[in-house]
Amino acid sequence: MFFELQLPRPWEPDDEHRLFRNALEWAEIGDKIGVCCAWAQEHHFLEEYSHSTAPEVFLSAVSQRTKRMRLGHGVTLMAPGYNHPVRIAERIATLDLVSDGRVEWGTGESSSRLELEGFRLNYLEKRAMWLESVRETAKIISSEPYLGYQGKYFAMPARNVVPKPVQRPHPPMWVACTNRETMKFAARLGLGALTFAFMDAGEARYWVSEYLDTFKSECTPISRVVNPRIAMLAGVMCHRDGDVARARGVEGQQFFKWALAHYYRYGVHTPGRTNLWDEFKRSVPEPMAGLSAVGTPNDVRDHFRGLESAGVDQVIMLQQGGKYAHEHICESMHLLGTDVLPEFNDRHAAREEAKRRELEPYVERAMSRMDKLADVDPEAVASYGTLWEGQTGSEAVNYAKRSVDANMLWRVQVGQMPNPKANG
Repeated sequence: MFFELQLPRPWEPDDEHRLFRNALEWAEIGDKIGVCCAWAQEHHFLEEYSHSTAPEVFLSAVSQRTKRMRLGHGVTLMAPGYNHPVRIAERIATLDLVSDGRVEWGTGESSSRLELEGFRLNYLEKRAMWLESVRETAKIISSEPYLGYQGKYFAMPARNVVPKPVQRPHPPMWVACTNRETMKFAARLGLGALTFAFMDAGEARYWVSEYLDTFKSECTPISRVVNPRIAMLAGVMCHRDGDVARARGVEGQQFFKWALAHYYRYGVHTPGRTNLWDEFKRSVPEPMAGLSAVGTPNDVRDHFRGLESAGVDQVIMLQQGGKYAHEHICESMHLLGTDVLPEFNDRHAAREEAKRRELEPYVERAMSRMDKLADVDPEAVASYGTLWEGQTGSEAVNYAKRSVDANMLWRVQVGQMPNPKANG
């Protein structure tokens, strides 16, 4: 399942509250019908297109309403300007703990100027920020303690970050992919490919083949685990009458594609003023791939079978888009649970095991190329400002001042702030 949490205008005061309540109900239905994973995005400022800005909070709520479904934090925006690596490690570990080890950890660079510039991030450096943060965050969550880091985009001293996740050394990691080159990039780094693109079985087979060939021959892991899996997106609206399914489902999928292009390709947006839905309704609809799973149970089943035969490990169902009615989403999902998903779930475990055996030697080779975590014996850190037994007030104040000066000096050395002594 895919929780973009779209909310086209006009908005009533309770609309966001209702959207989140409805989404939690969809998650409960998904768990009951055998959906394997709930993916929730992290976006910022993307009005109407995505109101999913704090997926770790939403997924924590999902974790308490479900029992089997895994929780895809997809994606975590990794640039330190969005999220400090320590905070990412803490949140991922905590979500893994409260869900009893069900987290899938998706990562991404971010691409929209509206998001990047809102956090004062340089578009040209986003790949470098992502690389530094992914590598170090995987070490932070896995190390006890983390040896510290002096990098271009963040720096910190040695610390032991707690809590630690259920899944050791950390949950499976993925990266958002938009084209074939980023798919191969994911394979080289040993990350799962979250392909948020619509495609048919023929195109999917080609992408999967390139990913696996690259993984087998070139993988040097960036994280502490290897996750050679591929997920692809499919717009879904199911009804026993195909005409009804298309009448309910096509427009929402078109809005998803149009709003995505608005924020990531050609749009001009005035915060709090632009009305995406009105602009969309005035636009000429473009031909759209990805509608093969909008139709009858047979239509959906055929599309899923094609992606399965192409080697796709996970189909991410875009079950909500545009102005889909809540009752239509629930009806569609219940029908998926009775008429579509059982045959795929029956085969899933066997397919996973067959792929694991096929890739086992390549996974072992990739793991042998992984950087080893360095042992570290960190220095003791004074907890200044404490009045010890037998210590006078003035002694405590002097000790605190010395500690503050030492901490200030360290911050100057790593370039986090100007030297206060330079100006007297």
